[in-house]
Amino acid sequence: MAVAIEDRLVARTAPGARRPHGPASALRFALLLLSCVLILIPVYVLIVTSFKGQGDATAAHAWDLPSRWVAENWKKAWSGDVATPAQAPGVLRSLTLVVPASILSALLGSMNGYVFAKWRFPYSNLVFTFLLFGMFLPYQAVMVPLVELMLRVDVLPSGIPQLIFLHVVYGIPITTLIFRNYYASIPQELVEAARVDGAGFFRTYRSVVLPNSVPGFVVVLIWQFTSIWNDFLFAVFFTNASNGPVTITLNNLAQGSILANYGASMAGALIASFPTILVYILLGRYFIGGLMAGSVKA
Repeated sequence: MAVAIEDRLVARTAPGARRPHGPASALRFALLLLSCVLILIPVYVLIVTSFKGQGDATAAHAWDLPSRWVAENWKKAWSGDVATPAQAPGVLRSLTLVVPASILSALLGSMNGYVFAKWRFPYSNLVFTFLLFGMFLPYQAVMVPLVELMLRVDVLPSGIPQLIFLHVVYGIPITTLIFRNYYASIPQELVEAARVDGAGFFRTYRSVVLPNSVPGFVVVLIWQFTSIWNDFLFAVFFTNASNGPVTITLNNLAQGSILANYGASMAGALIASFPTILVYILLGRYFIGGLMAGSVKA
């Protein structure tokens, strides 16, 4: 009986096997198609509006194709003019923010996850639980005391340096959780063998654990990159239009003039979203693979 069931499963999962068709499959396909359409509707409006002239880019004609396709809105959004703030400086400042903040938070999360997964200590589970509380604290609840703290300490320059520090600190809980779950899938025998050979804490981490951490780092770096790039709350509290990331310049672009330039605003929104879209296009399959790599304990 077991052999027959196994043969059926192998036949169904074989590369050339035909999958069953019927009402259920058609319904699933229809639901997926409807979901894709609903998700892509805002993207369609963004794209077509970014190529409309000032007369066409109105709420009444949001669904219409441009009567004349123009690229002026993209130039305005990127370089700016008298009435339109430029997006280019904000994009460059965001890059100087997300790269070091993502790398630092990933390294700290990796070390913490290594400790909680492979170097247990008394009450480590309790400490790990308290550390995870940081994931559930809303930023709005601590923003006022956090601003007061940064003003009183006054160690880091305002702007991007402060944002790097804040995002690294607030990224520690989630990065620690991801790495801890991932390192739980690494056989304990590898760590024990390194200890027998005389390797200490950092030598074991550097020589054994770190070379096997690529999938975990991919997941954490993508997660932190998108979270930090899209952040607006920290940016609006700790930066301004002259030293803030792209979310601040995009907000100023949308409110830059009395007569709203919807075309330039949509072009600016697309410019601001390109880096995260590019990251997911290039590394999306590694992101899913990294999540699955830490989902099952060896």
